[in-house]
Amino acid sequence: MNVNEYIESVLATVKKRNPGEAEFYQAVSEVLDTLRPVLEAHPEYQKAGLIERLVEPEKIIKFRVPWVDDSGKVQVNRGYRIQFNNAIGPYKGGLRFRDNVTESVIKFLGFEQIFKNSLTGLPIGGGKGGSDFDPKGKSDAEVMRFCQSFMTELFKYIGADTDVPAGDIGVGAREIGFLYGQYKRLTDLYEGVLTGKGLTYGGSLARKEATGFGLCYFTEEMLKANGKSFKGHKVVISGSGNVAIYAAVKATALGGKVIAMSDSNGFVYDPDGIDIELVKQIKEVNRGRISEYVKARPNATYGDKCSDIWGIKCDIALPCATQNEINGESAKKLVENGCFCVSEGANMPSTPEAIETYQQAGILFGPAKAANAGGVATSALEMSQNSMRYSWTFEEVDEKLHGIMVNIFKNVESAAAKYGMPGNYAAGANIAGFLKVADAMMAQGIV
Repeated sequence: MNVNEYIESVLATVKKRNPGEAEFYQAVSEVLDTLRPVLEAHPEYQKAGLIERLVEPEKIIKFRVPWVDDSGKVQVNRGYRIQFNNAIGPYKGGLRFRDNVTESVIKFLGFEQIFKNSLTGLPIGGGKGGSDFDPKGKSDAEVMRFCQSFMTELFKYIGADTDVPAGDIGVGAREIGFLYGQYKRLTDLYEGVLTGKGLTYGGSLARKEATGFGLCYFTEEMLKANGKSFKGHKVVISGSGNVAIYAAVKATALGGKVIAMSDSNGFVYDPDGIDIELVKQIKEVNRGRISEYVKARPNATYGDKCSDIWGIKCDIALPCATQNEINGESAKKLVENGCFCVSEGANMPSTPEAIETYQQAGILFGPAKAANAGGVATSALEMSQNSMRYSWTFEEVDEKLHGIMVNIFKNVESAAAKYGMPGNYAAGANIAGFLKVADAMMAQGIV
């Protein structure tokens, strides 16, 4: 069987075994499409059924999460943990609490996590989890009761050397605290089983900033390799959670001017430059909506259609909200408006049509699995600190993060060039991430 037939055979099996799981199929097909030259160079992978094993999660854990709301009514949600691949280390990946979470979403995130974690150079495998519970609009007491119920089932499957979850959309410091408290209560263990913890109980400095900072470090390196930089350029960032906020902080520090941000309700455009401290107050302190921004900034405008943010003229676009937020039409608007760089802070925020549009137009494209790996890299650094019972300073963690992101770009650039696709950083990220995992899987036999 030639490589093309092999890949098509694997994709057909994925579709048959995972009916209706569009997000997962999209993630798998995007990766396999770029691995063709690698598989041609390494026929031993096909003989060992390596790709068939790679696309099948090692464990899928799905469970009921009952909890009681403030009115005394019993609510029931569904919880997930997908342990995808531990060839290079314990499963590592976030928990997402959002009403649109499905098994397909968790599978795609877990699959992507394999390569992202590999790219960091740190010994961590790929996993992901979450629930269709949405903490938005819930009281602290409701969130606590949900988290305690969720962890009462999850704790059986995780541990500091087995599976180390972290936060993601809908899971911030509050949720991590409640989850960790219940884990400790159930196991009587004080260990680094969760990352993103508070600084008073084992968290790492710079963890909150890490994904956004790392995104900008990777993007700056990519820009530099192509004779450009953030300096003097307009930046549009979707989202207004940790990733978006700290991407805005770092993009500004690197000389960019952030002019738009968003949340799930809409977006704000501020031609004078986004007031990041105001966004922090609204989102981090008040847990409010981005629409409140225009009350304090008279020159700013608000739009209630999130996708319209990509119609704002900018030089650099950093999608940091959610999967498939930029479709082909939005990508065309970015191209028409002169955008020269798109770098992904969210997981798979660009559809295949959007990516094709970027590449045809010659836009620099930083794929999520490389560009947003700073969060999980710093989570792994938090694991190291927990193991040592030691804490590094903010500057030490930030320096390590910067070095990791620079190395990720270099490895991505090198892999793309080696396999005949120079400048195709999406292919380079898939290849560089895959090769380390493939070598480990081959060494460990058919397991």
